[in-house]
Amino acid sequence: MLFDSHAHLNNEGMTEEEREETVRAIKSSQLDYVMDIGFDLASSRLAVEHAGKYPWCYAAVGVHPHDTEGMDDMQLVMIKGLAKKNKVKAIGEIGLDFHYDYSPRDEQREWFRKQIRLANELRMPIVIHSREADQEVMDILKEEGAFSDERKSWFHERPDTTGFVKGDTAAPDARVLLHCFSGSAELGRQYVKLGATLSIAGPVTYKNNRKTTAVVEEIPIDFLLVETDSPYLTPEPYRGRKNMSPYVEHTARKVAEIKGLTFEEIAVATKANAMRFFGIK
Repeated sequence: MLFDSHAHLNNEGMTEEEREETVRAIKSSQLDYVMDIGFDLASSRLAVEHAGKYPWCYAAVGVHPHDTEGMDDMQLVMIKGLAKKNKVKAIGEIGLDFHYDYSPRDEQREWFRKQIRLANELRMPIVIHSREADQEVMDILKEEGAFSDERKSWFHERPDTTGFVKGDTAAPDARVLLHCFSGSAELGRQYVKLGATLSIAGPVTYKNNRKTTAVVEEIPIDFLLVETDSPYLTPEPYRGRKNMSPYVEHTARKVAEIKGLTFEEIAVATKANAMRFFGIK
């Protein structure tokens, strides 16, 4: 019933025992699919391995802004090779992170641009990480053609049941996903009108998180996914523990509460949205 659109089963901090425990929990939960997201070359390889091993798992491959320091063209070639493997559905997570600055900003920008170009070359969806770099992330996406008419022409239009984007029942889809969206409702509106999709994570369940609540109130369900970003950003009531993909249920329940819909309606809608976004039949 549920699709965790962003998880790190490939997290390097997990022991094999912890990973096996997580897999057992996923199998016994309401999850139908999990997207295992790469953040460097090693984790991208592991995500591809997991996608081959587990029927419910798919992969994205890419290098996170934290890990771009010292990246070279050979690593990009290897990411490209992984992107062509079976069940790899996106380039990501890529972007900018000016909160920690673990990699120099110029290197973050360079490899963000090059990985967008790779996604355009391969005509693949893009999963974006953006932290304290909202305007620059949007500017670079625009400059590199992530919202171009040509890119949108590669993908089918998506449902727009409220006519939010252009007053019609369908809207262009650039297949650009803002993972763990933490921006304002106004920024969310701008992104959706450009052709992007927003993913809502555990922080929406946190007390007094009015910013993300406002995003969920403002943006129609047609343009939203749910995720865990596990093992990070654990939702209530498990905050303080390591996150797990099955906990996406609590994020979906909070989105349903905000939207005034049932949990089942949100689960079905966000799963359909994720399958469409990632091109899963």
